[in-house]
Amino acid sequence: MLHCIEDNEAVVIGVVSECLTYSHEVHGEQFYRFMLRSERLSENADLICVTVSEKMLSDTRVDLGLRLKIRGQYRSYNNYSGEGNRLVLTLFAKELTAADVEEETVNEIYLNGYICKPVVYRVTPFGREIADILLAVNRAYNKSDYIPCIAWGRNARFVRHLEVGQNVKIWGRMQSRDYQKKLSETETVTKTAYEVSVNRLEIGDDIRRKKEAASLADEGEYTV
Repeated sequence: MLHCIEDNEAVVIGVVSECLTYSHEVHGEQFYRFMLRSERLSENADLICVTVSEKMLSDTRVDLGLRLKIRGQYRSYNNYSGEGNRLVLTLFAKELTAADVEEETVNEIYLNGYICKPVVYRVTPFGREIADILLAVNRAYNKSDYIPCIAWGRNARFVRHLEVGQNVKIWGRMQSRDYQKKLSETETVTKTAYEVSVNRLEIGDDIRRKKEAASLADEGEYTV
């Protein structure tokens, strides 16, 4: 279980589904990425992109099919390649270990941030209520992560009237979800959305000025 000491905490147990690939280098330290598959209670599973420092790889193997436990932060950065999603989410690993056989699969995240775009509320043709939230979460060195969150039912109704700048605390899971994007009248393409599925949320005590919060999503480059 998460202790919620920081504003952005996540823990997941899953199976490596894609091999390590080189990501980037910061101050001489190399970072790699791989995909982790975390099973849900249903027959579905969530795919989570994980970023890990080369320093951790000397102690723990990351091979296809291995079951790992990862603690870290869910971070965002802009993708300027023109391919895939514009906002890319990755679990930045702070702890990486082999999962014990008896440990059950887990996928938990806690975020404490600010709504930085108007909440989008809608009702599906089947009557299901959904609300999309973009949460700006502060981290060190004056950086922020921009995490798309999706709330359902009662939680969606609760957040639909919240304003930009409102401080919100969210508990949920890191989720991947396939959807159909219409390219033309006759052509569609399947894409994958990465987001946080909200299980519980609370209004925080800290309220940021609307103008400041609204400008967060337009600031600079979001680095991992």
